[in-house]
Amino acid sequence: MNPTVSLINHPCTVCFKSTSMWCSRCQNAWYCSPEHLQSDWARHRRECVPVASARSNTLATPPPIQPQLVTVSAILFAPQEDRPRIITVTCEPPHTPAQGACPTPLIQGYFPGGQADNVVLTQGLNGEPLRFPLHLWYSPGALAANAPINQAIFRITSGAASKPWCGPVIVLKYNGSRRQGYSDAGSNDLPALSAYFLAYK
Repeated sequence: MNPTVSLINHPCTVCFKSTSMWCSRCQNAWYCSPEHLQSDWARHRRECVPVASARSNTLATPPPIQPQLVTVSAILFAPQEDRPRIITVTCEPPHTPAQGACPTPLIQGYFPGGQADNVVLTQGLNGEPLRFPLHLWYSPGALAANAPINQAIFRITSGAASKPWCGPVIVLKYNGSRRQGYSDAGSNDLPALSAYFLAYK
């Protein structure tokens, strides 16, 4: 006589309904339906340790949650405009989920040939540290290419900057000193930017 294997029912992790189906990845969490596994995946994925082989009565584990694009407000100093203006910039999440990695702003379209360099401004007026550092993106070849002087920067510095700024400049604002993401930049950031443009040699 062949022994029969009887499946022991367990309570569903979400609704506690009796079930004999489990997560296919770890085989250690019980769900009565794929929908309940999907709804619990954000929590369960932190404890879901894969096993070597899958057994029957498994539910397919949802794919990892993909990071979403985010948008933030940034300041654009356009060369031909008299004033800086607020624009919306889309940021792409890091390709590898490294701890502390910052999203990448998608700003290439604002720069000739898509070429942009960047610098981080950590000090404001009178050298005090900025709680939210500013990330400046600019065109390194604009001056060499005889690009027109940036009128928006010329205006906020009253033409007193020792170095003429040419080409577009985009400023994003970090969400803290650890620089792990961006928050919305705005007109309150202009005094620190003006001081930077004036002091830059």
